[in-house]
Amino acid sequence: LTCSALISLSLQKKPFHSWSVSSRFPYKTPGSTSCSMSSAAVESQTSFSMQSLSSNEPVVSVDWLHANLREPDVKVLDASWYMPDEQRNPLQEYQVAHIPGALFFDVDGISDRTTNLPHMLPSEEAFAAAVSALGIDNKDGIIVYDGKGIFSAARVWWMFRVFGHDRIWVLDGGLPRWRTSGFDVESSASSDAILKASAASEAIEKVYQGHRVGPITYETRYQPHLVWTLGQVQKNIEEQTNQHVDARSKARFDGVAPEPRKGIRSGHVPGSKCLPFSQMLDGSQTLLPANELKKKYEEQGISLDSPVITSCGTGVTACILALGLHRLGKTDVPVYDGSWTEWGANPDTPVDTSQVKK
Repeated sequence: LTCSALISLSLQKKPFHSWSVSSRFPYKTPGSTSCSMSSAAVESQTSFSMQSLSSNEPVVSVDWLHANLREPDVKVLDASWYMPDEQRNPLQEYQVAHIPGALFFDVDGISDRTTNLPHMLPSEEAFAAAVSALGIDNKDGIIVYDGKGIFSAARVWWMFRVFGHDRIWVLDGGLPRWRTSGFDVESSASSDAILKASAASEAIEKVYQGHRVGPITYETRYQPHLVWTLGQVQKNIEEQTNQHVDARSKARFDGVAPEPRKGIRSGHVPGSKCLPFSQMLDGSQTLLPANELKKKYEEQGISLDSPVITSCGTGVTACILALGLHRLGKTDVPVYDGSWTEWGANPDTPVDTSQVKK
């Protein structure tokens, strides 16, 4: 490749909001001499990059991460999580292969310990303690990924935003895209990474047991408008302030397929609409372009000019809907944290199905 071709390629990358472009000059290709870029060219690249950025962009490409992986203020989290019936162990898989330098974020572990509902949002203090134990600072830019492409990573993206951390992005296509792009992975995680994951779990336990945890270096800024409770969803049935969009499969939404967890009724919240999370993604599990996302919502009669609330089974895939809406400029979409596991298990909540109203 010529210098001009390399410069052209570099301009196609999408860096983040306020991070300076890590240009890694001079470039060098096999069998060639190094080709330096002038300061004017660097300035041109930076200017071009800033103009092309969108504050609504919630994902980043594997190419961007590969180029910026060693930046000191970039922290990478493996937030892989799987449905119980998949019988996959995310921590074991992390130890076998993960993006170099990535830390493990335990979706089930960094959660509210006062409820039987799965992986509910922890308290501010508990989240701050766990994130501090992982060595993450408020100034850090965080890239979160998972082993499916875009799945549980969106949940952790939402969690950080709930606690006031906006400098977080989902890796588009996740670990599968990283690996198919030919980028290296690490195996046999360093003892430091495993110790940090363990320390985060211990910190959560201590907070909920009322014990002292220290030092807590991460500061939270809770954003209550991004989280909805059962009571708010009940109120919304009557007032209809928000369009309620359910990310579960159509069969589960219609009540014709059983729920994967025992003791939970089948069906949906009255007045809600179904848009399975898989429709936000393409075949390689990357987020669809804005025009295609918009079409998906409009096809289900969901107006992008009105407020939206999302839910799913346990509050994981609802965050994928929120991720897609974020790309469309709707950056204030709340997620019903308890989702169908809470609603369907409550004998006092109304349930609709495709055939019979109960």
